[in-house]
Amino acid sequence: MLLGHPDGTTLELVLDDDGFPVVVGVGTGAGPSGTHPRSGTPWLAEHARGRYGLPHLRGSRAGGRDWSTRFECRDLALDDQRLLLDLVDDAAGLGLRSEAETLPGGGLRLRHALTNTGDDDYRLDALEVALPVADHLTEVLDLTGRHEHERHPQRHTLTDGLWLRESRGGRPGLGSATLVALGTPGFGFTHGEVVVAHVAWSGSSVLRVERGPAEQASLGGGELLLPGEVTLRPGEEYTTPWVHVVASSEGLDGVAAAFHAHERSLAAHPVSQPVVLNVWEAVFFDHDQARLRAIAERAAQVGVERFVLDDGWFRGRRDDTRGLGDWEVDPDVWPDGLTPLVDHVHGLGMEFGLWFEPEMVNPDSDLFRAHPEWVLGSGGRLPLEHRHQQVLDLTVPQAYAHVLGQVDAVLSAYPVDYVKWDHNRDLLEAGSHARSGAPVVHEQTLAFYRLLDELRARHPDVAWESCASGGGRIDLGVLSRVQRVWTSDMTDALARQHIQRWTAQLVAPEYLGAHVSAPTSHTTGRTLSLDFRAATAFFGAFGIEWDLTEATPEDLASLETWVSLFREHRPLLHGGRVVRPESPDPAVLLHGVVAADRSEAILAHVQLDESAHNRGVRVRVPGLDPDADYALTWLGPTDLRHVSMSAPLPEAGPTAGVEVSGATLRATGFWVPRRRPETVTLVRAVREGAGGCGR
Repeated sequence: MLLGHPDGTTLELVLDDDGFPVVVGVGTGAGPSGTHPRSGTPWLAEHARGRYGLPHLRGSRAGGRDWSTRFECRDLALDDQRLLLDLVDDAAGLGLRSEAETLPGGGLRLRHALTNTGDDDYRLDALEVALPVADHLTEVLDLTGRHEHERHPQRHTLTDGLWLRESRGGRPGLGSATLVALGTPGFGFTHGEVVVAHVAWSGSSVLRVERGPAEQASLGGGELLLPGEVTLRPGEEYTTPWVHVVASSEGLDGVAAAFHAHERSLAAHPVSQPVVLNVWEAVFFDHDQARLRAIAERAAQVGVERFVLDDGWFRGRRDDTRGLGDWEVDPDVWPDGLTPLVDHVHGLGMEFGLWFEPEMVNPDSDLFRAHPEWVLGSGGRLPLEHRHQQVLDLTVPQAYAHVLGQVDAVLSAYPVDYVKWDHNRDLLEAGSHARSGAPVVHEQTLAFYRLLDELRARHPDVAWESCASGGGRIDLGVLSRVQRVWTSDMTDALARQHIQRWTAQLVAPEYLGAHVSAPTSHTTGRTLSLDFRAATAFFGAFGIEWDLTEATPEDLASLETWVSLFREHRPLLHGGRVVRPESPDPAVLLHGVVAADRSEAILAHVQLDESAHNRGVRVRVPGLDPDADYALTWLGPTDLRHVSMSAPLPEAGPTAGVEVSGATLRATGFWVPRRRPETVTLVRAVREGAGGCGR
């Protein structure tokens, strides 16, 4: 039995002698393999079926009863798009309903729902989705990182044993694994077989890879539950997050294409991503209205479409030590409210956006002084402070209603078009005082979803961004609800190159906030050219994070050119397939986007640093029409001058005006000589007879 896409991810099932479903494997589209059930993995790995690895279901009743289960299959329904399984263990008093379904783009997603059919409580410790993969996939990749350096890849060779990546901070986190991949040795962006799993959950989660001496490798994951978080009373049910699984024979780019296609099918997907100016790095907490109006005027001048007022507009918020939780406009700073600025921004033809951090509170706030019991904690104490703040317990109905009411009141009072929703600390000792300190990360995550969903329903014309100290809450759970994410608090364009490259492994570029910062980065102190900063932001959700009143007339003219260029090519940049050709030179990154109809492409040659040689690199372009010819030209500001003893760039383009076939561009590519460090050279390829701006 097969579920999946002929050209995408396929799940093969067979039935064991007792009719229990066994997963033979998950991989790229293929026909039935005729594999014996003994070589596969039971749909739910249990000790009772001879599995000595980590069981997919872990839990028990009082006294340790029913810790070991043996489910039987009561019903199996399979069609072209969906698999439904009903499993029962009458002795343990448990029922399990499993779903697997195909997704646009070629991926699959799976989840379990566990019901307590017994007469007393069942304490659930874990319930995870895990699937076996082929034995030639022996290299593991996941991501790690920190604040301002999210999603850094790490690899290791698969060995026997269990590899766990846990996010325990109540959100995916700045060091989030994001996904786990198993592939052929040396797999890359454009080559190799690979299977990837991702947990679509905005709370604590776990990703797992396991192989035993007598058991094939598997990968998967689920929600990470703290002790006692989920106790099912008789008749109650727990449903896991969706676990997404994508297989590709075209390397990591094939996986990214499947994730991006799914995201572009979501109801919340942005129709078009406006050019943003966010004032945070321009003014921080200094909300001088004359200065803000002047920045808005400069923003409109260069073509910005959305102006965002960041942290500092609400009562008592003169720095980050106070005011969080008091979501009322500060009359000392805004005596006439936000209306004058909102009207000014709208009058300039731009949307108006506003920053919130609804889940957080400063101890120095009226909210905390009135309701200290509304803060997450355990043991009768407050958790260690981080960034001078604590986390509100949204599982308390009164706290939830208070936050909903305050945010709703602001959005009702002003014509806000966009909300940047921040979340600036992990959840630590996240218990509820209303439950004697018992952990509530699971319920807190669901409350976040409810709060966001309710505000979206009340304000359907507002667009939403997920920010969490930068990229700390980026997952497919939140992406089904928002139109944009803040990729990282790192706005230095050189550092951003790698962050954006790897975040795009999961997230389509139109979601990835990428801003042109000030010439000298406030995070690194590094000074970079405007062209390099703008070209780095060009492929994402293009924006600006810079006090434009300090920009020179030449800077403003250049920025206007880049904004215009982005707006012209936005349909391609945000609708095409991301490609990341391999570079033989570690000082050079290559990436781009190819139109879905293969009519055009834009490629970026990024010279990060000095090359160790003078050979240049060939840029190979996958995904074009092999039988069509393409004209290649430089795009945007391009310095044609040679570097040292390297060659200059031909004025007519990298092939000096000669059209090249798509087959040649894939196999041989075009040559770019060594460039100056910290420069981006853009190339546009247009199919003969095509008008451009394809998707």
